[in-house]
Amino acid sequence: MANDAGQSGKANGRKPGMNIDTALVRELAELLNETGLTEIEVEDDDRKIRVSRGAVAAAAPVYAAAPAPAAAAPAPAAAAPAPAEAAAPAGPDLKNAVKSPMVGTCYLAPEPGASNFIAVGKDVKEGDTLLIVEAMKVMNPITAPRSGTISAILIENAQPVEFDQPLVVIS
Repeated sequence: MANDAGQSGKANGRKPGMNIDTALVRELAELLNETGLTEIEVEDDDRKIRVSRGAVAAAAPVYAAAPAPAAAAPAPAAAAPAPAEAAAPAGPDLKNAVKSPMVGTCYLAPEPGASNFIAVGKDVKEGDTLLIVEAMKVMNPITAPRSGTISAILIENAQPVEFDQPLVVIS
């Protein structure tokens, strides 16, 4: 009967409906709960599945959650973070930030022990590899969308990142 529905979809000129793998959706939802992520996306040849938590206010809490551990450590030593926060007004400069195209784990070097792809103050050309985001055991190089100078690296090596999270600022 499922075949009839798919064929009737073709007869109407529409694509047949996607067969949803509910076990995969449940597994992805459990992964969200286990990791504390707000969104995860999986893609294969002919389908794409995105699972996200609807109760979260999207990017603002997610972005605040990632730097919170770093901000929590400097908070007790208020005198020291003031210069760091003064450097943080690169926040308004986030319009020049390269953002993560996916949920995953960010790596600044091509392999453990190797030197990082980038450093603050380093010049990059359009197409240069900035870092790698590992998602579903696939290493995805994130390249510079334009030439410029790295003015801020907003993540640490092996840090989990969210979709659309700012990673690097190129000025």
